Amino acid sequence: MTVSIIIPIYNEKKNISLLVKKIKSCLNKMKYEILIVDDSSNDGSQKILVKLLKQYKNLKVIFRRDKIRDLSKSCRDGFEKTSYKKILVMDGDLQHNPKYIKQMIKIMKESNSDIVIGARDLVNTRVKSLSFYRQFASFFLIKFINLIFGKKTIDPMSGFFLFKRKIYKQNKKLLFLKGFKILADLMYINKKISVTDLIIKFDYRIKGKSKLNYKILYILLKFIFFRLFQRLSGKI
Repeated sequence: MTVSIIIPIYNEKKNISLLVKKIKSCLNKMKYEILIVDDSSNDGSQKILVKLLKQYKNLKVIFRRDKIRDLSKSCRDGFEKTSYKKILVMDGDLQHNPKYIKQMIKIMKESNSDIVIGARDLVNTRVKSLSFYRQFASFFLIKFINLIFGKKTIDPMSGFFLFKRKIYKQNKKLLFLKGFKILADLMYINKKISVTDLIIKFDYRIKGKSKLNYKILYILLKFIFFRLFQRLSGKI
C-alpha cells in the first residue's frame, strides 16, 4: 500500500508536529509520503516545518506565497508533486485522525471506488466537534448540493478523503480550484466517478481557530453554479 498525503495548512504550528508524528505511528510498515503545503502562515509555522524536514525523510514542504490564501490551490500544488497513484487529503488541525487512513485504502482496493471519503453524518447526527451554526449551515448546503448534482456521499464538504490521482490528471483543466471545498470540485467533475463513504468520528480542534466564514460559503455557492453551468453547456 502506497499513498501521498497532502496536508494544506495555515497557522497550524501548534498542531502540525503532532499530526506528522501520529501519521508515522499509524502507517508504520507502509510506503507513504507527506506533502505539507503552507499557505503563507504568519504564526511561526515555517520554523516548525523546517525542523520537521530534518526529522522525516518522506516529508516535503511547499511554501505558497500568493497574496490570496486558497486551500484548493494549495491542494493543487501538492497534487502536482505527488509520487504515488493514491492521494489522501486531510486537514492539519488534528480533527482528521490518521488511524482511518489504512481502512480508507483497504476500502478503495476492495470496492474499486475512485474516491473514499472520511465522512460526517451531518444530516442525521449531531457532530459535537462542530458548532450549531456550522452544522446547521452544512446541513442545508449538503441538501442543496445533492439536489443539484445527485447524491454521491453524505458529506460532500469533507476535507478528509482518498482519491485516485488520475481523476486530477485527467480533469485538472476543468476544475474550479477556488475556495475550501476541493472534494466537491473533484467528485462532481464526472458523473461516472464512484464514491464510497467511511463514516468516522471527527476529533475536536485542540488549538487554533476554524477557518470557516461567510466568504468561504460564498465561494462554495459560486462553485455550485460554475459546475452547474459546465453541465448545462455540455463541457462535462
